[in-house]
Formats: sequence, C-alpha cells, structure tokens
Amino acid sequence: MKTFKDIGVNKSFVKGLTEMGIVNPTEIQELVIPMLLNFETDLVGQAQTGTGKTAAFGLPLLQKIDPSKDYIQGLILCPTRELGQQIAKQLFKFTKYSEKIFTEAVFGGQYIDIQIKNLQRPTHIVVATPGRLIDLVNRKALDLTHVHTVVMDEADEMLSMGFKKELDEILNFMSEVQSKWLFSATMPEGIKQIVNTHLSPDAKRIETSGDVVNKNIEHQYVVCDDADKLNILLQFLKSEHKNRGLIFCKTKKATQLLAKQLEAKNISSGAIHGDLLQKERDKVMRAFKNESIRMLVATDLAARGIDVDDLSFVVHYEMPDKEEYYTHRSGRTARGGKEGVSICLVNSKELKSVRYFEKALKISFKQIRPAK
Repeated sequence: MKTFKDIGVNKSFVKGLTEMGIVNPTEIQELVIPMLLNFETDLVGQAQTGTGKTAAFGLPLLQKIDPSKDYIQGLILCPTRELGQQIAKQLFKFTKYSEKIFTEAVFGGQYIDIQIKNLQRPTHIVVATPGRLIDLVNRKALDLTHVHTVVMDEADEMLSMGFKKELDEILNFMSEVQSKWLFSATMPEGIKQIVNTHLSPDAKRIETSGDVVNKNIEHQYVVCDDADKLNILLQFLKSEHKNRGLIFCKTKKATQLLAKQLEAKNISSGAIHGDLLQKERDKVMRAFKNESIRMLVATDLAARGIDVDDLSFVVHYEMPDKEEYYTHRSGRTARGGKEGVSICLVNSKELKSVRYFEKALKISFKQIRPAK
C-alpha cells in the first residue's frame, strides 16, 4: 500500500496528515495527487462523496502555493458555507508543519464587510461560494489576477443549487488560469456542459472504481403505508440505540413535522430546510455536531455540504426524485472507510424508485421486514 510520501506529497504536509491519522491515500488521492503535482493540467475527477476529495485537490494546491508571495494564488469554489468552512479547516490542519499558507473562506449569510476586512490580511487561497465570490469581485474586494488554479468541489451540488450562471460567469473571467480542477460525485448534463465550455479538450479524466455510490454502504428498504412510516422509523431508531444519522424528506413542511414528531417521542432532533435563516441553521448544525441532538431531518438542498463524521445511517423517509440526490444522501454515511446503512421507507408507489436506483446506480437493495 502506498504512502503520501510515495506519491510525492511534501514531508511537512505528510507530518500534518499523520497527526490527523491519515496515513495511506484513498483511491482518488492516489490517482489524482501525482498527476496534479507533476503536470499543469485541467482535470475532471469523479468520486463518491466521502472519499477524501479535499486532500486529493488540497495537497497539490498547497504545494503549488508560494508562501513568500502574499497574494491569492488558488481559488476553491464550493456549494455551501459549511463545506467552505470545512475545506478551509482541513487545509489549515494540513499546513501545521509547513510554511504558513493562509486560507480565507467567504460565503453568503455573513456580513460581507467582515469578509472584505479579512481579505485584507495576507491570503493565498480563497474558498468561496459562487454568489459571494461574484459580489466580492464586483466590489473589487479581492484580486484574482495571480490565481493559477481554480478548483470546483462538489460541482454537481453547485449546479443543483442553481449556481450554473454564476459558475459560467466566474470561469469566463478566469479563463486564463493555468489549471482548472473539477470534482463531482455525479456527471449530469450541466456538468458536461461546464467541462466542454470551460476546460481544455485534453483535460485529464479520473473516475474511481466505476462506482458512483460508496461500496461500504448497505442499502435497505422497508415497504409500508405512509401512515406506518413513523412507527417503522421509531423501530429502526430504537434498533440503532444511540447511533446518529440523517433523515431525508422532500419538503420543508415534512422536515418540520417529522422533527416535532421525533421530539415528542423523546428522540432529540432538529430540522434544516431552505427557509431557515443562516443563524438558525448554524444553531441546529452546531447542536448536531456537538451531539446535543441525535437526529437531523433535512431536505436535499438544505443538506448540501453537511460534513459530519461518524453518521451510522441515512433514512429516506421520502424518496428522492433523482439518482444524484440518492447518491448524495447516502454518501453522508460510511465516510472515511467506515461502514453505514442507507434505508428507504417506501410505499408501494415509491417501490419503483428502489428498482430504478438499483439499475441506474448499479447497487442492490435488501428488503427488511418490519417487526410485527
């Protein structure tokens, strides 16, 4: 098994990785890191959620930064505030034993004046949500003329959140950068358009294992009437003892109702959906991360960018409409090489979705019979 040193990672970063308990590269890291370290190239990387994409692009980007020059040299675009903060935090940890490389995360939902002030400090890498980056560029609050690498992380999520126009705008005014690296769990038509329009025709392409969905996830389903879903869910949560997980619904109304129903049964829960104010969302996420609530009930878009370790399971209380939603939902468990369960509670009509996802995603579902 290869080490990070074997694939060309600087020893000061290896020391930081070792301290974090990261010793051997994952498949995407082993394939991508040597290529990005040795070539100036555009790259399209397809890998499941939770396979270590941050280190796959973060380590080569850090090695390309000249810390003696106090201007922005790298730009990372991502869909949500949570993911942006997570990436910035990871890069900071990687650089614990290297020369100081400064990363700043900017995103909507925080006063822009605070971010403009922070960007006046020496900054080498900016992690940004697309809308906020355009706001800052329009205010001439950051100088991107020295950027040599643009990374798009979770590109399919940015698209499904409606950022296609912003991505096109950003990539148009950054068309001269040396390297554009795009990472995505799935490759819907909109991503192919971005690749064809903005990346070099000879961009390198890396796809791990040919599987979109993490192999460490066990996919299960229970057939039940809508009226029985809550009881089936309670049975499942009881069987999981104190394990924590995410429950997905399709609408804001359904998430709020289910979180209240779980609270009424003494299962500490919080709901996140698109209509929450940022400070309300932050409060729920903080409670979930510090384990003062056990369950998070979420809509698909509200869950974008959530990165919480050690989630044992994902429950699909209502089935998603698209296969990429199923991929992203189930990818919240079994992260970092661990195992997890993705369980669907389906009525007879929703059973068709299980059959469709089996074929489209090349996975198999196991039917679970509820206890009588």
